[in-house]
Amino acid sequence: MPASTITSPFCTWLMAACMSSSPASSDYDLPSTNSMLSSKPTTRNRRLLAKCAPADYRSRASTSTIAALCGSSFQGLISSFEPCHEFTGIGIPSLFRSKSATSNRKQRRAAALHSGKTMAVALQPAEEVANKKKPFTKQRRVVVTGLGVVSPVGHEPDVFYNNLLEGVSGISEIETFDCTQFPTRIAGEIKEFSTDGWVAPKLSKRMDKFMLYLMTAGKKALVDGGLTGDVMGKLDKTQCGVLIGSAMGGMKVFYDAIVALRVSYKKMNPFCVPFATTNMGSAMLAMDLGWMGPNYSISTACATSNFCILNAANHIIRGEADVMLSGGSDAAVIPIGLGGFVAFRALSQRNADPTRASRPWDSNRDGFVMGEGAGVLLLEELEHAKNRGADIYAEFLGGSFTSDAYHITEPHPEGVGVTLCIENALEDSGVSREDVNYINAHATSTPAGDIKEFQALMRCFGQNSELRVNSTKSMIGHLLGAAGAVEAIATVQAIRTGWVHPNINLEDPDECVDTNVLVGAKKERLEIKAALSNSFGFGGHNSSIIFAPYK
Repeated sequence: MPASTITSPFCTWLMAACMSSSPASSDYDLPSTNSMLSSKPTTRNRRLLAKCAPADYRSRASTSTIAALCGSSFQGLISSFEPCHEFTGIGIPSLFRSKSATSNRKQRRAAALHSGKTMAVALQPAEEVANKKKPFTKQRRVVVTGLGVVSPVGHEPDVFYNNLLEGVSGISEIETFDCTQFPTRIAGEIKEFSTDGWVAPKLSKRMDKFMLYLMTAGKKALVDGGLTGDVMGKLDKTQCGVLIGSAMGGMKVFYDAIVALRVSYKKMNPFCVPFATTNMGSAMLAMDLGWMGPNYSISTACATSNFCILNAANHIIRGEADVMLSGGSDAAVIPIGLGGFVAFRALSQRNADPTRASRPWDSNRDGFVMGEGAGVLLLEELEHAKNRGADIYAEFLGGSFTSDAYHITEPHPEGVGVTLCIENALEDSGVSREDVNYINAHATSTPAGDIKEFQALMRCFGQNSELRVNSTKSMIGHLLGAAGAVEAIATVQAIRTGWVHPNINLEDPDECVDTNVLVGAKKERLEIKAALSNSFGFGGHNSSIIFAPYK
């Protein structure tokens, strides 16, 4: 077989490793037999070397020396090297592919035809390799063409955002279970919700609410984006994916299984294990749609949605998908969810006045308010969207993740992780600080979180006189893993409408907060140049994503 044929990455590594050690002769930098083989090669090693080495080496294998493997020269070895098929066909190449891998099928096939160059590259000096630049390829752009939402203030994008613009609060007394024993009895609870026409009745009886919210919001995003009927039928389903995460997963299904187990395992829901896992919402939606592209979920606490959105966009940019449903869903307003956060002493106890309980940046706050729901964005490659005549709501420019690496629940006291995340997001998006004039902040209504994020924002954008900042959580509470997606929808709606929603309950701002950049108690008109949406989660997970009007 010609030497230019495809070479297994494992074999390439093995051969390169054999050639990079101490001198063994005056002509070549070869390892000595003693240094390389402290004992006789194992049967497996001999067999592996026999497969990977050139034919003339195999005839000399009885010498048991690596030096013999190298022949008379490096070039001689390269020219006589035969590809090893021992490790092909099992996904090994994907482990060695860098983030700069080719972005479509034609490019990957072309790269495969030239992959015999791998050995030569492995043997070249580092300077020569560094001088080789990746050929320029046009960046695939990602746009938002559909929105789906299930929230405490509405289940349609326009209803949801109009209520936000009017300062309508979705915080109320919890009604789905008796919570009189808890010091907190309020939440952003969804009162009216139906899966009719969205989820099969048999499934809706067994699924956790986080999955019902997810599937409903996901399908609504498709309808909103015009991906129905004949248009849906024309899609290449291998290029369509679902990446919708959850912070808490199927807590109710799992909780009910524990209660049933106290009686007998025979009483348990047979789907309690799969329907409790965070990935199953994305999986079920993909099965329902027949979408065969990237399909998984990410769970990074309250930063979950942003992680999913950015990763989904990256799949499109790399050519691994043309269409992605992305976002997050959570339904933790149940006894075990409420009890857990109460035990953590994180929740507001303003039970007598629930609509005024969530108060980002207000000095009279006493904790955050739990919420529930789902947000799903339909992301699409620009040319794909244009070819089908889709309405483009906004363009997704990029984003970033970082870690505080500091504390389980507390933000870093100097906000270095958040600042780094924002700066990286700007770099990834190619957006200047001056162009970001709207920020939908994470601001959960906790002293440490609100202030540290605000300080990071001022470090990055403090010189921008046009900057406006608000927190959607002042009206809907904290939707945990769904928060980022629902707030991303609010951000896209702000771009579409030219209006940013108010910060309600901001009556006595913290002394260290500059109210000049915060949106007031009424909606404000704003022509958005670029918009940043932040989400941070327990464990020090930071995420920032950036949208802009499509031009």
